Amino acid sequence: MSKLEHKRILLKFSGESVAGNDEHGIDPKILDNMADSVKSCKEIGAEIGIVIGGGNLFRGEKLNKAGMDRVAGDHMGMLATVMNGIALRDALERAGIKTRVMSAISMSGIVEHYDRRLAIQLLSDGFVVIFTAGTGNPFFTTDTAGCLRAIETEANLMLKATRVDGVYDSDPEINKDAKFFDSLSFDDAISKNLKVMDATALTLARDHKLPINVFNVNNHNALKDIICGKKIGTLIT
Repeated sequence: MSKLEHKRILLKFSGESVAGNDEHGIDPKILDNMADSVKSCKEIGAEIGIVIGGGNLFRGEKLNKAGMDRVAGDHMGMLATVMNGIALRDALERAGIKTRVMSAISMSGIVEHYDRRLAIQLLSDGFVVIFTAGTGNPFFTTDTAGCLRAIETEANLMLKATRVDGVYDSDPEINKDAKFFDSLSFDDAISKNLKVMDATALTLARDHKLPINVFNVNNHNALKDIICGKKIGTLIT
């Protein structure tokens, strides 16, 4: 059996990753692949919290630029993350994984309201807990929500799944000569404005000494390998 280096983790999926090759919507095959990766980690004893974005369904920032009120747009984006969370819960439960969805916005009868103490208890009891609706406040990204939930639930590591192999100095999907970083300090990630996360999320993680590992969501074994100590992607400390 593989040996865990990181027992409790917070996994951040972008909304775009759920859409697969499409720009919008939800690809069930992608969800099933995510569930398989999570299951392989659960089988070796990992405790897993998940934060998922909503960009595949709604992007408030774009509509804000077109004239929509920013707060209204952000609230709609939070609801999109709940939809993704429910879809991911379905995939995880079909894979035989006990799962709960918690929302920062109260939605009685649909998902549970976020409760830190209950979330920690559920993680200890073997449940995967999906945290949705961001922080419950406008103007904060789901990356910031991921860092916050990781710190609150005392995770050892935050993992951010992306469509590329880690952090580059420019977009590798546009610039084939983009420079790859296998490791970074939080200060460098912030000062170089590398776009891996917003500055609020990086500062929060830095101040609470939460390491962040950025990896390619399409690397099926990456999640398990990382929590067992293998160096994959970019580690920010």
